[in-house]
Amino acid sequence: MDSPQKFSNSKDVISFLADTFPACFSLEGQAKPLKVGIFQDLVERLENDERVSKTLLRASLRHYTSSWRYLHAVVEGAHRVDLDGNQDAVIEKQHAEHAQQQLAESKQRVADKRKEQAKNRQDAKPRYKKPAGNKNDHNPEKPGAEQSKSAGRNGVQGTNSSQSKPIKRPPPEKLSDTDLVAGTQVTVKIGKTPMPGTINEVGKDGVHVQLNSGMVVKVPADSLRLARPKR
Repeated sequence: MDSPQKFSNSKDVISFLADTFPACFSLEGQAKPLKVGIFQDLVERLENDERVSKTLLRASLRHYTSSWRYLHAVVEGAHRVDLDGNQDAVIEKQHAEHAQQQLAESKQRVADKRKEQAKNRQDAKPRYKKPAGNKNDHNPEKPGAEQSKSAGRNGVQGTNSSQSKPIKRPPPEKLSDTDLVAGTQVTVKIGKTPMPGTINEVGKDGVHVQLNSGMVVKVPADSLRLARPKR
């Protein structure tokens, strides 16, 4: 009998954990703070499941507990839960403060990255080069009156030919995995018009986006684009 196919990434493992231990793990909505030492509990419960390696399980837990949704849930006085959803120890002040520090640093890294991406896009745009002055003004072979007449006759053509074509802005970028987090500013196409908004939550079956109008919509991740930086 063939062995079951092993999970290859943290996203699949987290989905598996949410299906297997729904009272503990979730993919959307309010997250629950996990019991200290839950990794060992998982190792024991999944001992006979060949699809999850310990290395990938540890990395997946780290990914889950560093998400903004999870860090928002780690507040002083809240109860941690075990795999079955039973209440465990109460979160202490120092643990809550550490979680909020991680959250602030993570948001700052995303903001810095977005700023750097905006700068790179700006630097990549073609620069408009001003046309040189009318060559007839510097032609020593023509008398002054003839130069002026020639310049007047060719003025309209010179102006039209020297005007640059409108610079085409590059299409909005698709979101990478690192962009798919709460707080990312995006545009989502509603009908025929892209509407600006902010990611509220990334779920298994879609991304929750709050439009600038206040309305919240759920759309597929591939329908979102990064919002252009304001000038």
